[in-house]
Amino acid sequence: MFNAPLALQAISLARRVACGTVPDDLTYTVRRSDRARSVRVRVEHDGEVTVTLPRRAREREAAAAVRELRPWIDRRVADAAAARSAIPREPGTVPYLGGTLRLVEQTGRTRAHRRGDLLLVPGAGPDQRAAIERWFRRAARTEVLPRLDVAAAAVGRGYTRLTIRDQRTRWGSCSATGAIAINWRLLLGPEEVLDYVIWHEACHLAVMDHSPRFWGLLARHVPGYDQPRDWLRRSAPALTL
Repeated sequence: MFNAPLALQAISLARRVACGTVPDDLTYTVRRSDRARSVRVRVEHDGEVTVTLPRRAREREAAAAVRELRPWIDRRVADAAAARSAIPREPGTVPYLGGTLRLVEQTGRTRAHRRGDLLLVPGAGPDQRAAIERWFRRAARTEVLPRLDVAAAAVGRGYTRLTIRDQRTRWGSCSATGAIAINWRLLLGPEEVLDYVIWHEACHLAVMDHSPRFWGLLARHVPGYDQPRDWLRRSAPALTL
């Protein structure tokens, strides 16, 4: 299993109610949630700061939390900026395994379709984003399946199922029954990072833990695996549409 680092867990079912600032012009968004039992601060992948308050909490508690956590917030904002710079993006493009695909909007289109370095998509709006994500899911299966077949054969173990998922905190997993799951968002990063995660999970078919035996097996098949692993740890927030 390969997990991405978390900031602080966001509260679901929260809604935006206000924005605020603290000294040095740090702007943050305040949300309220019936599920929240305490004040929580989160730095999003784009550097936006969000404060979640319990429904009955006073709004000044958000400012107090931001002031108290300001050093941590500044570090997280800097980390988010560094992560975004790891995948340079131009307007009208999406990253794909270390390269880019240029978006071409077509009226009446409902599905995204790749044509060389072009990705034909519906017109701007929520339908476009949904179509792009569905295309990435399909592309992920196409990219992952043959690579996983090679990796599983190399470690001498078979897998029972491949699932393409969309998770915020996990890039891949391998169950005790040999079911492999891979996050489609890996296609937004370099090709070697996708390969690393596939090999990581394939090695779990033979060794289910993260013992020295596991890392030794991975090193035999992916020399220098620490480089894509470290890239993923640093730049995971950039793997988003």
